[in-house]
Amino acid sequence: MLFRKIGAVIEEHLRSNSAKVLLVDGARQVGKTYIIRVVGKKLFKNFIEINMIEDLEGKKLFAGVRTVEDFYLQVSMIAGDRMNQKSDTLIFIDEIQAYPHLLTLLKFLSQDGRFSFVASGSLLGVTLSQTTSIPMGSIRKIRMFPLDFEEFLYANGVGELAVSSLRKKFEENESLDEALHEKMMDLFRKYLLVGGLPDAVNAYIASKNILSVREIQSEIREYYAADASKYGEDNKLKIRRIYDMIPSNMENKKKRVVAQNIENRKGKTFGDYEDEFEYLISAGIALSVQAISTPVFPLIQSSGKNLLKLYLNDVGLLTGILYGPNIRAVLDDERSVNLGALYETVVACELAAHGFGLFYYDNRSKGEADFLIDDYDALSALPIKVKSGKDYTVHSALSTFVSNEDYHVKKALVLSNERRVTQSGKITYLPIYYVMFLKNRQ
Repeated sequence: MLFRKIGAVIEEHLRSNSAKVLLVDGARQVGKTYIIRVVGKKLFKNFIEINMIEDLEGKKLFAGVRTVEDFYLQVSMIAGDRMNQKSDTLIFIDEIQAYPHLLTLLKFLSQDGRFSFVASGSLLGVTLSQTTSIPMGSIRKIRMFPLDFEEFLYANGVGELAVSSLRKKFEENESLDEALHEKMMDLFRKYLLVGGLPDAVNAYIASKNILSVREIQSEIREYYAADASKYGEDNKLKIRRIYDMIPSNMENKKKRVVAQNIENRKGKTFGDYEDEFEYLISAGIALSVQAISTPVFPLIQSSGKNLLKLYLNDVGLLTGILYGPNIRAVLDDERSVNLGALYETVVACELAAHGFGLFYYDNRSKGEADFLIDDYDALSALPIKVKSGKDYTVHSALSTFVSNEDYHVKKALVLSNERRVTQSGKITYLPIYYVMFLKNRQ
């Protein structure tokens, strides 16, 4: 059974007896249904699960439901013998986006208070943006991601005590010894190959067969494409084009999405593809990193949507696209292969999973940072540089950036393969796997 940290969040909410309905958002195949089942069956004697996509494709019992009483009537046809009371009955509405009107009904189900509820969906960001009556005061929405690196360690037999020891080393700016560092780098490289999508992780653990992992990852990419097909034909083609461009953009120095390249038409701007970008980001299948015009805390004040970088939501999908079944390029750390795109994707995924807003800074004269996050302790922007090669101390643009007194940067991080934790001025050098301990303290 895969350990998921979000399980504790779901359990805390359900135990709190909150009047709000928990809404778990996230891309397809990240494990939402699985973890809700685990927690729900642990806490409630009566666990009722209704998959609304299956209902939509089948009997359509909930298609016309608009009132609380009608909802309960339809549930009773499925599980009437398990509908007891709020304290021991949890109704799990899975894939709620299939029936957008049920999102509005959540408010009234919450107010009725007869049972406990939890809901999940794969395209909730998209659906909510198109729902006219959003019951925001009655729901608590949280986003779920693929397994982060810490969860991948647990899946591969690394115990909680070991992870706690690693966390303490990170907090005290201590390096690991050579043997432990090599072990962590080995696991990190395997994470680059497998990623964090639960089916891929389970396949790897069971068989250690990269072909099985790649087959699963290829199927999931097709799921994502199939979801996009629910849009109009013109939108679908643009969404697919932008999604397919992400790996090649990662190979460019700037890594930014260039609007004119989407359809190879001059004069096109980001505004022409606003719906397509919103879909990819809201659906959770791409992570957006927004440009910052003035890199000072809080970053959201100077973010812009016209210059952005997109990353895939899972590094395993990226290695599958770039390298297929060939694992040597990643595991052997070949000098001829630039793994920078993979390292940056991991960092983007980790930061997003840990609750950070994702930003970057790029100014030819004033410097650059691959990522910028808000440092709430220091009340300043924290720039992060990601390096996959041996030249991890070579970063003139970052050095220029942190030396600019107008930005009030207190510290910066460089993440690389280097084992030793060292500091030079405002810059701290950390091994790449320590990214798993960067937490949003907001």
